[in-house]
Amino acid sequence: MGNREMEELIPLVNRLQDAFSALGQSCLLELPQIAVVGGQSAGKSSVLENFVGRDFLPRGSGIVTRRPLVLQLVTSKAEYAEFLHCKGKKFTDFDEVRHEIEAETDRVTGMNKGISSMPINLRVYSPHVLNLTLIDLPGITKVPVGDQPQDIEHQIREMIMQFITRESCLVLAVTPANTDLANSDALKLAKEVDPQGLRTIGVITKLDLMDEGTDARDVLENKLLPLRRGYVGVVNRSQKDIDGKKDIKAAIVAERKFFLSHPAYRHMADRMGTPRLQKVLNQQLTNHIRDTLPNFRNKLQGQLLSIEHEVEAYKNFKPEDPTRKTKALLQMVQQFAVDFEKRIEGSGDQVDTLELSGGAKINRIFHERFPFEIVKMEFNEKELRREISYAIKNIHGIRTGLFTPDMAFEAIVKKQIVKLKGPSLKSVDLVMQELISTVKKCTKKLANFPRLCEETERIVANHIRDREGKTKDQVLLLIDIQVSYINTNHEDFIGFANAQQRSSQVHKKTTIGNQGTNLPPSRQIVIRKGWLTISNIGIMKGGSKGYWFVLTAESLSWYKDDEEKEKKYMLPLDNLKVRDVEKSFMSSKHIFALFNTEQRNVYKDYRFLELACDSQEDVDSWKASLLRAGVYPDKSLTESDENGQAENFSMDPQLERQVETIRNLVDSYMSIINKCIRDLIPKTIMHLMINNVKDFINSELLAQLYSSEDQNTLMEESAEQAQRRDEMLRMYQALKEALMIIGDINTATVSTPAPPPVDDSWIQHSRRSPPPSPTTQRKPALSVSLTRPASGRGPAPAIPSPGPHSGAPPVPFRPGPLPPFPNSSDSFGAPPQVPSRPTRAPPSVPRRPPPAVPGRPS
Repeated sequence: MGNREMEELIPLVNRLQDAFSALGQSCLLELPQIAVVGGQSAGKSSVLENFVGRDFLPRGSGIVTRRPLVLQLVTSKAEYAEFLHCKGKKFTDFDEVRHEIEAETDRVTGMNKGISSMPINLRVYSPHVLNLTLIDLPGITKVPVGDQPQDIEHQIREMIMQFITRESCLVLAVTPANTDLANSDALKLAKEVDPQGLRTIGVITKLDLMDEGTDARDVLENKLLPLRRGYVGVVNRSQKDIDGKKDIKAAIVAERKFFLSHPAYRHMADRMGTPRLQKVLNQQLTNHIRDTLPNFRNKLQGQLLSIEHEVEAYKNFKPEDPTRKTKALLQMVQQFAVDFEKRIEGSGDQVDTLELSGGAKINRIFHERFPFEIVKMEFNEKELRREISYAIKNIHGIRTGLFTPDMAFEAIVKKQIVKLKGPSLKSVDLVMQELISTVKKCTKKLANFPRLCEETERIVANHIRDREGKTKDQVLLLIDIQVSYINTNHEDFIGFANAQQRSSQVHKKTTIGNQGTNLPPSRQIVIRKGWLTISNIGIMKGGSKGYWFVLTAESLSWYKDDEEKEKKYMLPLDNLKVRDVEKSFMSSKHIFALFNTEQRNVYKDYRFLELACDSQEDVDSWKASLLRAGVYPDKSLTESDENGQAENFSMDPQLERQVETIRNLVDSYMSIINKCIRDLIPKTIMHLMINNVKDFINSELLAQLYSSEDQNTLMEESAEQAQRRDEMLRMYQALKEALMIIGDINTATVSTPAPPPVDDSWIQHSRRSPPPSPTTQRKPALSVSLTRPASGRGPAPAIPSPGPHSGAPPVPFRPGPLPPFPNSSDSFGAPPQVPSRPTRAPPSVPRRPPPAVPGRPS
């Protein structure tokens, strides 16, 4: 039980790889694969072509493989190839496969030897292959050519390491036999990521190109330079064979003949060659998948759970159902309405942590931006006094007035009220922009149906703009109502007598908002807290530094940190004003400054206290908070304006008292109007715009959509959505099938155990003291035989040949007398038996036997 299921594992992994790659999720699961690693021209591509039995890989001098090629071999009755980037297209001509690989490589890397880590996925179906998944990686190179960067060796190494560092990846280390195996880059990389040798399989190529009189027998028998999983030798086609279009099947036959006829390899010919390598890799990959099944199953289950909710909706998809589009349209509109309301009213799910949006931003417009715009517009003291004086003089005309004219008060008040139209209309614009922005964010969920998304956005945006016009008309009407009648009998109006009494006192600053006449006795109400940087402290005195600031109705204090234990300074707010400071060229901070209107130092010996924020939005927010505490923006006139005022603004004491009286009356009445406008404008916008848009979406949007366009057109899916649905359903089925097959596998079935460890320290220390390479010339057996004593020994026992995974050779037997010398007629016969080598470092000749002890039988 379990053999059939184990055979299905590799094709199953291939299907999973396709599903993940198509969805751009290849990194979510590390699927078991075999990475082919080796130097340039080591024969990696030839080995892969021998597996397939076709010429299909690009060839040439220098670096040819410039992108990883994920090659999936699938046993099938028909023979053809498919690329993941050319879905649905079958390649039966393998020359076209080569051209497509070259074109796809050049498309990403350019025409001049550039490299890329973006893989090309190719699947080959054939009756001549075993199920395998291999990755052909660029050859390790040292010297850049063409437009390759100077660090090309590092880039290729990093690309290879991306694949072979995964525990699920087997490493096929390819090394030519005509180079020094002890300095193999492929084996060094494999040793770095697989120190135990459990994932590394050695392949020796170009055995037919070794110097005459040399062979790699000891390496292939895993006696010299051993690997835990041993080596497999192969013979690829020569460049002459390739140029002559030698058939790969004929090359496989020639390879078999080479191993059978070579005296050093004939005894292990059944364990060598490309067919044997395919079987070994198939078995090793299958065993590796079985070994990693527990972890692999957990990852598959996690992936299945992550897509189950989305797939549930796709599973009920029935394109032929006439009610499907109606249901989908209703669900989409309802979801849109819910999302819009959540963004306006606030919700705990899908909270934006990067910026204010929706209802939170509208709240900020109502309670920070709008009041700030009103105060910024209103308080221009000198301009206001000049207008009052002109009004009084013009009302008196040619006569000198004895009393303060109330008509001057009414004229000035009406002019001040009209100025409120600008900030009020600006607030409507800001809210309208935020509503449209919110609609765009909510329609992102409708992106699967492009026409529905477009129509929904258009209909709702048009309605918002329509409501914007009506809201602006109502806002202007509210202000015109205030202008139409000046109610001097209002309970909060100070009246003429109180205004005259105030004019005899020093003018005190007024407060607005929640710091008005109903202020509680304790004025230590905290208005705002936050981090600010004092930016105008010189470097010699410590430089710019951040502090924790606390703003109350009476003072601005700063502390060392937000624990508020170590207070640095407390600044009273009396006679303070705020003004903008031009942003420094070298600084990314936004700065505003506090200063004293009586020309006193604000902080120590500084006339200005410059405070810096990270954004202009923070600056505006702090200014609005300072306004609530009664610290107003500075609107100083230029020196020329002040000189002009000095000429026209010279007032006698009586006129000055009248101006002060009117000023107090205007100030009192405008505080009433401001309080009213600040309360009514947000309510008007909320009623006529925001609530109306919510009602429209809930009650009328669906009808408008039905009347705007045909339902079938509205509910047409985007091509991307249809593709994603198909891919998700395919991946879901592949995941479920994988878990089902894995669940049926009896993991207790007998599997090939891992070979015992071997001494592979030669890979690590190869640079300091390299052992003999496989190209070391083997001494003829006959010359060794002549040096041995021939007395007192029996015939040499037979030595069993090592298995494919033998870690160390057997202990040598005591040698007996040598057989007689062969005569010249059979000088090309089989070589005489040679004792096995001991397990220590491989010597060049066998150990000399000890002398015979008298009396002991041989």
